[in-house]
Amino acid sequence: MRDFSPRNLDLNDASILVTGGTGSFGKRFIARVLERYKPRRLVVYSRDELKQYEMQQTFPAVPGGPMRYFIGDVRDRERLAMAMRGVDYVIHAAALKHVPVAEYNPMECLRTNVNGAENVVMAAMDAGVKKVVALSTDKAANPINLYGASKLASDKIFIAGNNLTGANGPRFSVVRYGNVVNSRGSVIPFFRKQIEAGVKALPITDARMTRFWITLRQGVDFVLSSLELMQGGETYVPRIPSMKVTDLAKAIAPDLPHEIVGIRPGEKLHEVMVPEDDGRHTLMLPDRYIIEPSFVFWDRNNYDKHGAAPVGEGFAYSSDRNDEWLDEAGLAEMLKEEE
Repeated sequence: MRDFSPRNLDLNDASILVTGGTGSFGKRFIARVLERYKPRRLVVYSRDELKQYEMQQTFPAVPGGPMRYFIGDVRDRERLAMAMRGVDYVIHAAALKHVPVAEYNPMECLRTNVNGAENVVMAAMDAGVKKVVALSTDKAANPINLYGASKLASDKIFIAGNNLTGANGPRFSVVRYGNVVNSRGSVIPFFRKQIEAGVKALPITDARMTRFWITLRQGVDFVLSSLELMQGGETYVPRIPSMKVTDLAKAIAPDLPHEIVGIRPGEKLHEVMVPEDDGRHTLMLPDRYIIEPSFVFWDRNNYDKHGAAPVGEGFAYSSDRNDEWLDEAGLAEMLKEEE
């Protein structure tokens, strides 16, 4: 299992804000930062007071400690600017993420994912933040649903934000990765619920379907190492394994047959993280791909010294064209880490 841990990142005495900080990623990110560093402040920014209350039972805000909790929405630029005062680094994880919810509530999706991205960029500029890393999704690559389209727009806003800040302003980059093993929205908990309910066959949307897989710890470490590496404008994609959904179902329930039920609206047969059109300006490192921005501020020299090389002609990074595949033992290792 690939290690994405940062090598030389120093967050000691730094002030860090995480939007959507009460989500699965935010909680694991906070735990990881506290485990590795001694930050001056760790600010959790979210709109759910119950989740903040529950999170404070694990990460209490005590006198002299780094934890801070801000109730706020990324739709509110003034509140964001207030929360970012004195902040060095921002991790933007807040989003409306569920595909059917976005389809049914399109205006709300756009206000959070697109307007919210603009607000984070502008607030970071006003506050003098050093670096911002925005979390994206594979669904932003060649999007076929509103959630993916809104995240593509968000990605473009963050990349273009580097044009607005001047030589000494904040730097903005994007991180894009696939399914998180055992997360609430993944197929694994769904399969397990089906098994507990006593189904006689596991529902499979399409026997050809493939997906990328990453653990939450790997995702957090990938964000941290991208924060270390970034110069601004990059979209980082981790090199992670794929697995056929049918193979995953066999690994979880080897004795259950499969029932093909058809692809749901807005669902892809295979995940794409680097479309072929982006492949023409993509670099490769041993553990990641770097999609370069198409703006004049970009300087490849920073990556040449790391040994980055352009990918081949016609390159695309999709879950069915991957050169790394997850077997049953590898899946078990990932599940063990998450559980």
